[in-house]
Amino acid sequence: MFFSLLVWTVWCPFLISTATAAQFHTQSCDQNTSSQINDTLYHLNLMNLLNSLASEKIISDKQFLNKSSGSTQPDIVYALYLCRPDVLPVDCRNCLLEVIKEVNNTCPFSKAAVFWRDECMLRYANYSMFSTMKSDHPFLGCNDFNISDRATDQNQFWERATDLMHQLANDASMDQKKRFAYNELPYNISGKIYGYAQCTPDLSGSDCKKCVQDSIDRLQRKCYGTQGARAWAASCIVRFENYKFLKFPEKSGKTKRLIIVMSIVAIVVFLVCICYYFIAKRRIRPITSNHFRDEAGNIFLNIYTGTHYLVKNESTKTITEQSLQYELHTIEEATNNFSIENKIGEGGFGVVYKGILSDGTEIAVKRLSQGSAQGSLEFKNEVVLLAKLQHRNLVRLLGFCLHAEEKILIYEYVANHSLDFFLFDRTQQGKLDWSTRYRIIGGLARGMLYLHEDSRCRIIHRDLKTSNILLDEEMNPKISDFGMARIVCGNQTQGMTNRIVGTYGYMSPEYAMHGRFSVKSDVFSLGVLLLEIISGKRNTWIFQPSHTDLLCHAFIMWKNGEPLKILDSNVVNSISENEALRSINIALLCVQEDDELRPSMAYVVLMLNSYSTPLPVPQNPPFVSRCRVRYALSELVSQNSICTVWPTDASLITNVYPR
Repeated sequence: MFFSLLVWTVWCPFLISTATAAQFHTQSCDQNTSSQINDTLYHLNLMNLLNSLASEKIISDKQFLNKSSGSTQPDIVYALYLCRPDVLPVDCRNCLLEVIKEVNNTCPFSKAAVFWRDECMLRYANYSMFSTMKSDHPFLGCNDFNISDRATDQNQFWERATDLMHQLANDASMDQKKRFAYNELPYNISGKIYGYAQCTPDLSGSDCKKCVQDSIDRLQRKCYGTQGARAWAASCIVRFENYKFLKFPEKSGKTKRLIIVMSIVAIVVFLVCICYYFIAKRRIRPITSNHFRDEAGNIFLNIYTGTHYLVKNESTKTITEQSLQYELHTIEEATNNFSIENKIGEGGFGVVYKGILSDGTEIAVKRLSQGSAQGSLEFKNEVVLLAKLQHRNLVRLLGFCLHAEEKILIYEYVANHSLDFFLFDRTQQGKLDWSTRYRIIGGLARGMLYLHEDSRCRIIHRDLKTSNILLDEEMNPKISDFGMARIVCGNQTQGMTNRIVGTYGYMSPEYAMHGRFSVKSDVFSLGVLLLEIISGKRNTWIFQPSHTDLLCHAFIMWKNGEPLKILDSNVVNSISENEALRSINIALLCVQEDDELRPSMAYVVLMLNSYSTPLPVPQNPPFVSRCRVRYALSELVSQNSICTVWPTDASLITNVYPR
């Protein structure tokens, strides 16, 4: 009787007010535990199943998954995962990762649960749910606002909404592949209703239709009069609003009349484009032009038009118009003619100044030195890359300036200097408590995941280091300096070069010695960064008495069961021990000598976000230079710790400096 009452309490329907799609997330945890279930084995099977669902390839290829884990009843775990068809694969993956992160926090002892997000749903249980419809006790959400104060308007809106949703119930049941339907319907002269219905594709058409119609009936009783509503059941989802919320283009009918109208519109647009092309062609008056070739052999043509800067890749015959060009006198005024008082940094390719535009916008101006090794190739590379990148953990390019020998990049101004300014200064280290450092680690991983997998092209940074990590006012990290970055297309993940660029100490061994770079090269650099953030020491710091550098010292402490000894003394009293141990483990996985053993950036993000994800044990020690190993060999052997020596001239590593 007790368990029955508990289940009814947890699964009973209740009302959720949601104003926007982005705010919605909830779950239902079934606390009815069978005495026959082995809790430990069931939980282990659940973790294995969730890790399997989170695998990169599966999420990218499918929007509905049906999987199980375990071999014997009653400890087998079954799971169904559903993502909305209009959602991009990367967003489906991120949605699932967020759900997995919440499993242990919200339903730690449940043998069955359903997690809903606006873009995806995850359901698991200790019984098979496949092809079994469950529509009872849904979660119901009503829009916060009524469609009108007038009863006649409410009646008109809800009559049309009900008509639309019942039609969608029928359409979804007829879609044998996705069990999904969406459409729109006018309800007055100027307003429309937008809606969709979705079932798990394993259901039969009749079960899908019944699940959706049951949800519609419940919404009408609970949410009548509001300007939108939604229902989440275990087997189906329905929603309608008076605004467009899906990411599909608006649906067009198949009638002859609409086809004719669309054809006419297409012809008109085509003629307008032709006119615009000839007008624009007249206005463009090239002043200078020159060719340059990148490392892959692609020929680029620079055209300075006086208004815009155009980059044409003649191997693909495409032209990308970059952000508006700034005039040199505008930049000079903003930086007080590049005064020393406005100087905020200096790198291998030039000086960075703070500037303020006439409208009050604060900017960072990167003025490349005329004798810099970064010539047209790197400058164009950085412009082309940054103009296309949009992520909260990447620095944003606002524009550029080309004037005679001047090559200038204009970025958003990031208030709090670079990470090394705080990390390696004894007077500033205290400002980076553990929670701030852990947030920086997470931001860096997400930014690099975007570069490797979520941007239009896969981008390998090749120069990830503390001085290239900027911090905003809230100490959130922004990755900068893409002058050395490389684009790899399609499924390509690596490349070769005979021009080694970057900073020794952060370079992976295969890149520093053989010129072979890949996404795993960036993973190595990230691992070095993580160890620096955790320890507050530079990667070149020599530790006494073993006389090893940071990477090898961290591995020795790990092997000796004392990993927390590498922690910066400024964070010892504020750490979360689990977060610290997890971060050190991930960092050592990233700097493994064998690049194939290093995790992908997607798996790094997953390990940081999900404590239910088991962490592998680092198999190889970090890369260290030969001379340091010789000096420390006896100490390492006595501690039963071995650092692998790379077969190369130690002078390549020990006597070089950052660019």
